[in-house]
Amino acid sequence: MWKKIVRTALQEDCQDIGDITSEAVFKNEIDQFILLAKDKGVLCGFNYFKKVFLFLDKDVEIKPYFKDGDQIKTGDIICKISGKIVSILTGERIALNILSHLSGIATRTALFVEAAQGKVKILDTRKTLPGLRELQKYAVRCGGGFNHRMGLHDMVMLKNNHIDSCGGITAAMGKVRKRWGKRFMIEVETRTLEEVKEALACRVDRIMLDNMDIPTMKEAVEMIQGKIEVEASGNMTLERIAEVALTGVDFISVGELTHSVNAFDFSLRKMVK
Repeated sequence: MWKKIVRTALQEDCQDIGDITSEAVFKNEIDQFILLAKDKGVLCGFNYFKKVFLFLDKDVEIKPYFKDGDQIKTGDIICKISGKIVSILTGERIALNILSHLSGIATRTALFVEAAQGKVKILDTRKTLPGLRELQKYAVRCGGGFNHRMGLHDMVMLKNNHIDSCGGITAAMGKVRKRWGKRFMIEVETRTLEEVKEALACRVDRIMLDNMDIPTMKEAVEMIQGKIEVEASGNMTLERIAEVALTGVDFISVGELTHSVNAFDFSLRKMVK
């Protein structure tokens, strides 16, 4: 999977001619570079960072000082890279893009996990970039979060449009049970306490409380009485997490972990000898 991502990125960057700047300036010259952190947070994607350079040139040498999941801070030297200058400069931006994006996700996830104070599990969503879902969900795990379903194929999730178009939760559940039996876990999105009652009666595996206020969430949790897993979702900002965690839900799903995260700042610099 990573090879496909790297090939696509290289084709986008180099087309069929290559890095015309680096190849004009250098031939087989060798040099050393260091990767510097310019931010504070959680490192993620370093293995993919390495693979970009090794895909271009198997003779590039990378000496790591940190690994995925480690806490890093501004000024930390993450690794040393030695090899042909052309190979390193050609792969630099692609490798940094992957590392910056995944470290940004892991860092943001860690903040949500810290805010939850161990009372709930923080989940990601399907709000990911095409082709990068596996990497982005890996970054969430590096930050201490957990993965929701990987796609439409591995878990039944009856959302508002399914329910409204089918005539209600009970009707939709009847069709799901007829088609799949108990093959897949089933989660149902609910917007009201009446829908929570209906989902309970249908014996689903997990109930999502969608865009409910705190008092309604608490009432829903009391109604469910621990019989079914409960997930809170909708407008889950960092500022709300602690309060939502106290309602008694088991999970909080957060779309912003992957759909609008800020990139972590790194810099690749020539090593001063």
